[in-house]
Amino acid sequence: MAKHQLLPSVETCHFGFFDATLKPALSVKSGDIVTIDTVTGSKAVLPDPATFFIPPALGPILDNLPAFGPHILTGPVYVEGAKPGNVLEVRIHDVKVIQDWGFNLIVPQLGTLPHDYDEMVHVNIPIDIARNVGVMPWGLELPLKPFFGVMGIAPPKGWGKVSSVAPTAMAGNLDNKELVAGATLYLPVFNDGALFSCGDGHGCQGDGEVNVTAIETALQGTFEFIVREDLSFTWPRAETPTHYITMGMDPDLDQCAIKALREMIAVLGEKAGLSHADAYMLCSLAGDLHVTQTVNGSKGVHMMMNKTFVNA
Repeated sequence: MAKHQLLPSVETCHFGFFDATLKPALSVKSGDIVTIDTVTGSKAVLPDPATFFIPPALGPILDNLPAFGPHILTGPVYVEGAKPGNVLEVRIHDVKVIQDWGFNLIVPQLGTLPHDYDEMVHVNIPIDIARNVGVMPWGLELPLKPFFGVMGIAPPKGWGKVSSVAPTAMAGNLDNKELVAGATLYLPVFNDGALFSCGDGHGCQGDGEVNVTAIETALQGTFEFIVREDLSFTWPRAETPTHYITMGMDPDLDQCAIKALREMIAVLGEKAGLSHADAYMLCSLAGDLHVTQTVNGSKGVHMMMNKTFVNA
């Protein structure tokens, strides 16, 4: 097991897309641990640099990388041995906020209430890293639970350049607030090396992410990448120390729920040997459907199942 660090720069970031033809920013072996720094934002949201810390990499990235979408992603990381049909296990060891501010935007024609605002609303939110809180304009101190809104791998080559906005089979903009330090994300692999990237740092976010943004901020994540030749599935899954998590993404929220439910029924069959009917029954009695987000074109629903009900 080796340890690596990947810092954001014009050479190691891509702006708003995933693409199987991207040159890897780093190559690692299965089992290696990588600490990845990310940046976020645009020139319009930057605070006074005399008052707040702005990561030095952000300016050159904004000046030199064309933006295909809103997310600045660090990567991709090539994981040796990962092949199409495998699963990449991504253990999230740590997530840290690395700047003392974040921002939130309400954007006309976007979000869950797209027609309620005719002008953009932009708020910069001071972050007290030592106390782990974000300070809202009216004085409320929100506890931070940082996670990456975007974690994903390269799509199949035939998809070409794919926007980072809508989550899909290669994950991407999941905006799942359960994927904090201690969680594990499982991603079906579509290309040699998998090609993992992350960004869209969130200081905290509610289920739904209703106005289209969280506390958007710069994060540092520490990940362990493991190639799983013993697993084979076609849709992202996750787990925490206490729960199994399945996901559904689709423009129709009903279809999101159906996909997340079908995935959990499959997990219960694999983990506990339950029949389809027994797993469906357990999902109704003990599974929790959460609206992950309602704002990314393809919406999201995730189902959570307490492991004590599966491993009994």
